[in-house]
Amino acid sequence: MQAGAGQTGPQGASASGVPVTPVPLVVAVTGHRDLVESELPSIRERVRAFMADLEQRYPDLPVVVMSGLAAGADSLVAEEALALGLKLIAALPMPRDLYAEDFATGPERERFHELCARAHELIELPFTPGNTADLAREHGHNRDRQYAQLGVFLSAHCHVLLALWDGRDSGELGGTAAVVNFHQNDMMPGYTSRAAASQRMLADDESDLVYHIVCSRDRPGGAPQNGLAPLETTWLTTDEYAPRTADLPLRHRLIFERTGDFNRDARRHAASIDAQKYPLCSDVDAARLNPELQRINAGFCIADWLAIHYQKRTLLALRFTHVLAFFMGSMFILYSDLETLDYFLYGLLGFVLLTLAILVAAGRGAWHRKYLDYRALAEGLRVQFFWAAAGVTSGNVTKFAHDNFLQKQDVELGWIRNVMRVTGLRCDIAPSNDPEGIAFARREWIGDDGSGQLGYYRRKSVERLGRHRLTSKLEVTSMGIGAVSIALLLVFGAVMPDALRNALILALGIVLLLAGVRQAYAHRTAESELMKQYEFMYRVFRSARRRLELAQDDADRRRILLLLGDAALDEHAEWIIMHRERPLDQTRIWRLGR
Repeated sequence: MQAGAGQTGPQGASASGVPVTPVPLVVAVTGHRDLVESELPSIRERVRAFMADLEQRYPDLPVVVMSGLAAGADSLVAEEALALGLKLIAALPMPRDLYAEDFATGPERERFHELCARAHELIELPFTPGNTADLAREHGHNRDRQYAQLGVFLSAHCHVLLALWDGRDSGELGGTAAVVNFHQNDMMPGYTSRAAASQRMLADDESDLVYHIVCSRDRPGGAPQNGLAPLETTWLTTDEYAPRTADLPLRHRLIFERTGDFNRDARRHAASIDAQKYPLCSDVDAARLNPELQRINAGFCIADWLAIHYQKRTLLALRFTHVLAFFMGSMFILYSDLETLDYFLYGLLGFVLLTLAILVAAGRGAWHRKYLDYRALAEGLRVQFFWAAAGVTSGNVTKFAHDNFLQKQDVELGWIRNVMRVTGLRCDIAPSNDPEGIAFARREWIGDDGSGQLGYYRRKSVERLGRHRLTSKLEVTSMGIGAVSIALLLVFGAVMPDALRNALILALGIVLLLAGVRQAYAHRTAESELMKQYEFMYRVFRSARRRLELAQDDADRRRILLLLGDAALDEHAEWIIMHRERPLDQTRIWRLGR
């Protein structure tokens, strides 16, 4: 796991002047076009209340609305978002002029163009494979595939799906029911394959959250599904026991709270991040590559700096507590042999209180958790960045870089995928085909024995090996001293002066305590495991470099980079599991000191 990474750019580099920006809470919209006129005022009221509630709950997460701007629900929500001063992203299923043909001439079409003009960002999705402007112009399957693509895109890059829906399955490709179903089950019949969906459909992650406003439709039989009342509101998840809840589910609240923590930390340290960041590319490279990569680069710079910051605090706390554990143990040994010297007890008490103070400060500041979370985010963004630069895709129209990262870990880590959903939004639309991106990834990501990840893992392998050898030497030395001390006590103990015998016993206890504390520190920092992990990843990156040199075409090179990224993401997941099992723990430190 790379810490302080960013070796591809000089300290303090500007990274093309990318500012420190907060991660938003993205609400995507899906809904019917034919809403009932009499329900519109109440629907607008509920939409406003929903967005106001999110703003109140999570003041550190700016709410952003992403809408396809279709007539009906899409446009209604977009209008309410703008009225509340929220940022609007217009995500269109096809080029704007072609999409405008969906709107009746006159006020409806003018309303569409006005919303496009007022949107903070306008995204036009490309044509699906095999589709063209002429084919998509005809209302039918080809045009519906564009709407299906939009539904998948909205689902994949939002944190909450707002559905103005009657609750019925219309069977329409790209329709509201299809989008809701995809958001929760990763299946959209007619657009996705079962094989593609099977990779993620059993994962109970954070991407299933829907806020449902029940609506009627202005058509015969347009009443909501049986059991649902018009204008009813509820949260929908894939939770087997509580699929509908009145309040936001706990696991999603935790995810949004963690994202808010990240934004607060980013703002608190904005000046330092801007001055000391390690960007993934130089200004020269940034000028040659897709400018949308800078969104990912900015996120990486923030996460990387914060990870280093909290890593330093965590390691400092670890070192202090283990040193104090040694002194606590020493005080205990001295007091047990010199019972008349009560000041050893005062010393023991002082060390205990100091240890507790350090651990309380670390716990309140969540140093350990933030170090792990921010490092995992930074490494996820690193892979996402170089994949995007090289034009690497999964070949699956529904699978993006963030989908499977950290799926097996704590549910709280879903916030990391939420950040990746936002940072990679633009790059996921139209992957790069620039061969320069492949060369860039090979040079800056893989590197050689003195640069990139190859250089990092080689350097860290040597470093961890040295620490492992030091621990082994200390263990052997302490055992040797212990054996000699015990032999001396057995042979000469009866004739040895009391002072010398007591000193020898004290020295024996302190030497063994020192070895135990060092072993505990090595375990807490996973020295042995990380040494093997770094060696393995060095071989992986070296193999990738060799295979890239032998590759015959760019398609093969992108496949190799895809496999390399998957291996890196797996390693990061293993790293965070390993370290989460070794928290800063008061009771363990206390046991060391005894």
